[in-house]
Amino acid sequence: MSDDKKDLATKAAVAAGAAIGSAAIAAAMLYVKRRKARTNDAPPPHPEQAPETD
Repeated sequence: MSDDKKDLATKAAVAAGAAIGSAAIAAAMLYVKRRKARTNDAPPPHPEQAPETD
């Protein structure tokens, strides 16, 4: 392989790695944001205050 092809392959691998890494970071941020939004909801009722079920 010539140096030009190795250089092109290296650049492509770096670009693919950067795209995958940035997608992983974006997914992690969305997950944390969604999880944080759920924790702000009201806590479940205490067992004495829970509705009766049969």
